[in-house]
Amino acid sequence: MNVILVPGLWLDASSWNGITPALEAAGHSPHPLTMPGTGASAAESADIGIADWIAAVVAEIDRLDEPVALVGHSGGGNVVWGAADARPDRVARAVFVDTIPPHDGGQISEFEVVDGVIPFPGWDYFDDEEVADLDAETRARTAPLTQSVPARVPTDEVTLGDDRRHAVPVTLLMGGMDEPAFRGAVAQWGPYGAEFEAIQDAEVVKLGSGHWPQFSKPAELAAAIVAALR
Repeated sequence: MNVILVPGLWLDASSWNGITPALEAAGHSPHPLTMPGTGASAAESADIGIADWIAAVVAEIDRLDEPVALVGHSGGGNVVWGAADARPDRVARAVFVDTIPPHDGGQISEFEVVDGVIPFPGWDYFDDEEVADLDAETRARTAPLTQSVPARVPTDEVTLGDDRRHAVPVTLLMGGMDEPAFRGAVAQWGPYGAEFEAIQDAEVVKLGSGHWPQFSKPAELAAAIVAALR
């Protein structure tokens, strides 16, 4: 199966390098993407928003001849779900890596804008549970791989309008929550809970990782993605 891999904020296609060999070994064709405006200056990226990121994934779906699987990490989950909404008949499964499908009008988050773009804030910015499994060597190795993202992307609202997206099978690969814990939590999350409840076929798998398993546990993440696509 063709597998489109969408990175989260500050990452590019290379962030999937630890995952793609296992996908290929399982008979899949991975297509890791770099989102528009990643690493670009404010002058080059000021007009780029989440809709442009979604459009880039939709263009990749349209380029391929058969149903695809979409994999989105972190903020890439908003992009994946927007693309599934745009092409629900072409998506065989959507896989979310430590993130959840957004509701219509959902956003990624808000971060400090510097010189018209949003730079990577550094590993120390994040909560301990998100980065606890990133050792010093991994942090030193991966931080230089990060790039700025367009200022609009994290706070742009995702527009969803085709309820057929709810028929797309979904797998959530959650860092710290198993299925009962997740379902109990998401029921308290307002419109996010309603969106998840509307999905007809959804499973939750606990990875036992922080927020960046492609760096901390690439073999485990790759195996979980392969299992989700069976």
